[in-house]
Amino acid sequence: MTDIICPSCNKAFKVDEASYASILKQVHNHEFDEALEERLKQVQKDKNHELELAERQKQTEISNLIHVKEAEIERLKALIDSHEKTTKLAVNDAVRAIQNERDEFKNKLTTVELEQKLSQKALIDQHALQLKERDDAIERLKDMKAKLSTKMIGETLEQHCEIEFNKLRSTAFRSASFGKDNDASSGTKGDYIFKDFDDAGTEIVSIMFEMKNESDASTTKSKNESFYEKLDKDRKEKKCEYAVLVSLLEQDNELFNTGIVDVYPAYEKMYVIRPQFFIPMISLLRNAALNSLEYKSELALVRNQNIDISNFEAELDSFKASFGRNYDLASRKFQTAIDEIDKSIKRLEAAKAALISTDKNLRIANDKAQDVTIKKLTKNNPTMAAKFSEKLV
Repeated sequence: MTDIICPSCNKAFKVDEASYASILKQVHNHEFDEALEERLKQVQKDKNHELELAERQKQTEISNLIHVKEAEIERLKALIDSHEKTTKLAVNDAVRAIQNERDEFKNKLTTVELEQKLSQKALIDQHALQLKERDDAIERLKDMKAKLSTKMIGETLEQHCEIEFNKLRSTAFRSASFGKDNDASSGTKGDYIFKDFDDAGTEIVSIMFEMKNESDASTTKSKNESFYEKLDKDRKEKKCEYAVLVSLLEQDNELFNTGIVDVYPAYEKMYVIRPQFFIPMISLLRNAALNSLEYKSELALVRNQNIDISNFEAELDSFKASFGRNYDLASRKFQTAIDEIDKSIKRLEAAKAALISTDKNLRIANDKAQDVTIKKLTKNNPTMAAKFSEKLV
């Protein structure tokens, strides 16, 4: 048993252990609950205080952070403003530089355009001048052709050929003669006869010329072939080696417009040419004859000695025929170029090419002429070979 004093009445009373334990438990639980409640209140109070402090601190930190951010924003704004000003100045400088370059380029472009316009104008003026010169040249050619195509002063074509010959008489044809055929004893005569001689007076070459022309307005058009027979007869009667028809007939016939035309085999040693080939034709025939002049002299000597020269003449004729074929080829090439001049004067380059080809063929013909020797000519003629051997001994 345990004595317990009542705090209210101060009287003692006894309680057993179980009751005491129960009372003690009750007291303990009550104090604990009170202490716990007090503690909880204090904890809640402390918690609320801490929360309040934390909130105030947070608000302070947020406020400080806001101030810092605002200051940073202001700094950045100031930096941006400064950068914008710097950038604007740089941009303005760059724009001014670009504008200056643009203005300079415009000035240069204007200068270039002006120079181009001046250059184009100069080219146009030059082209116009060239066109005028070409037109003038065409008109001159047309005028000359018109004059050659009419008989304004009688025998215009004959006069043209005579003038062309006289221009070169003192330089290229010192030993030559070119004049009218006035001998009509056989009932007919040609127009002109050309003869050339060496220093010893030996005839180099002789050519019977016939000149034929007609007016463009003529209703009856003659053909070149109509005059071949008479020309061949005149050549033979006047003992000329060649016959040449200088013709402006058949102006649309490409055969006669492409070069020197050989009418062989219908007529031997006969050619048809346009007036521009008059001097070249004489030069070609004379140069060819000069190459065989030595053989002509030897042939005359052999004939005077009554030697059989049948094979010799055959070789010489073969040479001449070969030369004639090469000459015909050259003349055709030559006329290809000259024809362009007669038509429009625009094909001078083609004429140059044709002339070069002509020179090549003439060199071939000349080489063949140079290749002819006494030995080759007397190869099949024992009689003549023996004579030459005796002469050499």
